[in-house]
Amino acid sequence: MIGMVTTGAVLGIMLVELGMVLVPGPNMVYLVTRSVTQGRMAGFVSLAGVAVGFACYMCATAFGLSALFTYVPALYTVLKIAGALYLLWLAWQTLRPGGTSMFDTGGTTVDPPLRLFTMGLVTNLLNPKIAMLYMSLLPQFIDPSRGSVAVQSLILGLAQIAVAVTVSSLIVLGAGTAAAFLRTRPTWQRVQRYVTGTVLGALALHLGLSRPAT
Repeated sequence: MIGMVTTGAVLGIMLVELGMVLVPGPNMVYLVTRSVTQGRMAGFVSLAGVAVGFACYMCATAFGLSALFTYVPALYTVLKIAGALYLLWLAWQTLRPGGTSMFDTGGTTVDPPLRLFTMGLVTNLLNPKIAMLYMSLLPQFIDPSRGSVAVQSLILGLAQIAVAVTVSSLIVLGAGTAAAFLRTRPTWQRVQRYVTGTVLGALALHLGLSRPAT
C-alpha cells in the first residue's frame, strides 16, 4: 500500500492515463505543433504549462470540485461545452480542405515562452479528456474507508501527472523525427490527419453527450 492508497489503485490510474495520453487530443496536438515549429525547448515550455493544468485539476478535485459539479451541474455543462467546441475546432482545422497535419511546420507562428506556457495551460484546462479523468474516473479509485479523500486524490493525481508528463516528454522529443518521416510520405501524412481529426471529433461528441459524475 502507498500511504492511504493501494498499489492496485495507483497502477490502475496510471494505466488509464497511459491509454488516454496515447490517443491524439488537444494536448498532443499543441505539444507536437510547438515542438516541430520551434524546437524541443518550446515543446518543453508548453509541456510545463500543461503540467500546471494537471496540477490545477488535481488540487481542485482534492478539495471538492467533483462535489461542486454534482451540486451545480451548470458549471460542468459550461466546461463540457467549451471543451467540446474546442475539440471540434481542432478537428475542423485538421480535416477541412487544405487543412494541415499537426506535424506540418508551414504557416505556424512562432510564440514567445510566456505564450507557449499560457497556451499549454489553457489547452489542458479545456481538455475534456482531463476533465473526465478527474471528475469521473479518478473518484472510482478512491476508497473513503482508507482515510482522507483529499490525500488519496493528491496521490493518485501525482501518479497520473507522472505518466502524462513522461509520455508527453517522449512525444516532444520524437515530434521532429515524426515530422521528417511524414514530410517525405504524403500518403502517411494524410492518413495521420484523418485519424487525428476523426479522433478529435469523436471525443467532442462523446464529451457533448456525457453527464456529470455522480
